[in-house]
Amino acid sequence: MVDVASPAPRAVRLDIDYPGKMDRLSTFFRPIWAIPILIILGLLSGAGNSRYVTEAGRVVESSAGGITAGLFAATLLMLLFRQRYPRWWFDFALELGRFGARVASYLLLLTDRYPSTTEAQSVHLDVAYPDAEHDLNRWLPLVKWLLALPHYIVLLVLGVAVVLVTIIAWFAILLTGSYPRGMFDFVVGVGRWATRVWAYAFLLATDVYPAFSLQ
Repeated sequence: MVDVASPAPRAVRLDIDYPGKMDRLSTFFRPIWAIPILIILGLLSGAGNSRYVTEAGRVVESSAGGITAGLFAATLLMLLFRQRYPRWWFDFALELGRFGARVASYLLLLTDRYPSTTEAQSVHLDVAYPDAEHDLNRWLPLVKWLLALPHYIVLLVLGVAVVLVTIIAWFAILLTGSYPRGMFDFVVGVGRWATRVWAYAFLLATDVYPAFSLQ
């Protein structure tokens, strides 16, 4: 009997369940109904502005990058100087990424379910927790954002295509009640690609360079 080894699990994974029949009313009003959850996501991960007055009476404004930028900077410094990645930092950043993926999936019509702040629902995003001392190069986080530049360019083009596909899918759902499967797979594929880049360049959870692939 031949023992065939199963393929190794992917370090970065994004899967979205195909919804089948979709609600036309929810789809029609999706840009409006998504506003509250977009505000919540923006408060969690967006930039914030602060204003203060100097001793000379001058008003100075400054901007801070919010929670996501703070986590990125703290993780970079921890990897650089201590070669450690605290598990609770990783778990928080991953959960925030999962929440963002659910919101994006809802906005892009990939699901009818209103995004939950706790449950995975139909959006499954997972990133393997790294062994910082053995699996991660302590100096690489300084240049990962630069090394990923080719991906930014390609994803920008693909992002435009995703917007166009979503508009076409919006009309298709209103007419037929379902998201064309080929279009659905394309949008999810772009999401997988973007997730790999995020895990590499910003979550700093892997040193494996992201594949130029929709799979």
